[in-house]
Amino acid sequence: MVKLNFAKGDGLLPAIAQDYKTGEVLMLAYMNEEAWQKTLETGRVHYFSRTRQELWLKGKSSGHVQVVKEIYVDCDEDTILVKVDQLGGAACHTGYRSCFYRKVEDKELKITGDKIFDPMEVYKS
Repeated sequence: MVKLNFAKGDGLLPAIAQDYKTGEVLMLAYMNEEAWQKTLETGRVHYFSRTRQELWLKGKSSGHVQVVKEIYVDCDEDTILVKVDQLGGAACHTGYRSCFYRKVEDKELKITGDKIFDPMEVYKS
């Protein structure tokens, strides 16, 4: 089993999700050891929510699940890159394909991405 250096990140390691076909960076989140193991076991990406302080399966509420295609680990074994098939077309909880849908231009944030879904409709709870 692959062991990562979770102690180095106080139990949480950054995990970058990237579209396996296009290379587009979809999001950055964090994995604890349980999320890492669940991801390896299920082939679906799991993260640890720092806000809610709990494990979460990406897309459990929205249906926009991330299917693992490839996983890379950096040289220090403390950062994870997961190449995924983003089901449903959107990775961001705000409805955009990527969490990186805004670009800094002239010291302002300009929206450059397309909204895929309305979060008010998807997260009705």
